[in-house]
Amino acid sequence: MKILLTGKSGQVGWELQRSLCALGDVVALGSHELNLADADAIVSCVRTIKPDLIVNPAAYTAVDKAESEPDLAMAINSIAPGILAEEAKRLGAPLIHYSTDYVFDGGKNAPYHEDDVPNPLNVYGLTKLAGEQAIQAVGGRHLILRTSWVYGLRGKNFFLTMKRLLQERDKIHVVSDQFGAPTWSRLIADVTSHIVAKSSRQWQADGIFHVTASGHTSWYEFAQAIAESMGSQTLILPIQTKDYPTAAQRPFNSCLSTAKLHSTFDLTMPTWHDESQFKGL
Repeated sequence: MKILLTGKSGQVGWELQRSLCALGDVVALGSHELNLADADAIVSCVRTIKPDLIVNPAAYTAVDKAESEPDLAMAINSIAPGILAEEAKRLGAPLIHYSTDYVFDGGKNAPYHEDDVPNPLNVYGLTKLAGEQAIQAVGGRHLILRTSWVYGLRGKNFFLTMKRLLQERDKIHVVSDQFGAPTWSRLIADVTSHIVAKSSRQWQADGIFHVTASGHTSWYEFAQAIAESMGSQTLILPIQTKDYPTAAQRPFNSCLSTAKLHSTFDLTMPTWHDESQFKGL
């Protein structure tokens, strides 16, 4: 099986190179090899490689910057996935694409299910929702894997930011009224490879699935867990969202139910603070 993987240098893309290599010939491309803002380049790339599977973790993920760059965010997060879906359908190949908890407004008092009505609060979430809809409109074989609060040892993420701040400062303030499930990029990649392996003979399901660690926490509690793992003595103080203004509005509840993932693919997700998922980093 030939697998076309985008975003090879990103948090999830980097891990996918490792997890997918046992399943086929992975052609991994970064932004320098494939500019997802260039529609013609996408078409040319896919038609040259002729993959049996397309996996697209690449995205415009600068949530606050997207507020001032909506066109670029839309090109990468919405238009590009639609083109990839069209090319995948033309080849008869499945497409696996990644989306986000930010398609929801966070007003629900329980974990979101796949069929809950989206209502993004920011440009990033709006463009990611548009990407989901573009893929669905094409009607080819596809999986859209929504995840949340992704972290790892590469790129820009809360985990790495906190590790740096905990080494540099005696005191930090962290938002305590936004809740979600920190999800290790390696977990997302391993779930993906499990799904691909299980579906290699017969594609099992199309549609949207939520892929996050189980349980939930706040950014403040996540920061405390990071500090504990480092043995840091930095004072961490909780603050409210209203006291930490950002260009993009964030949902208060980013919790996603993984019940559909479990029932379809027989996958039970580890808790966000599981030793192998967090403290081992």
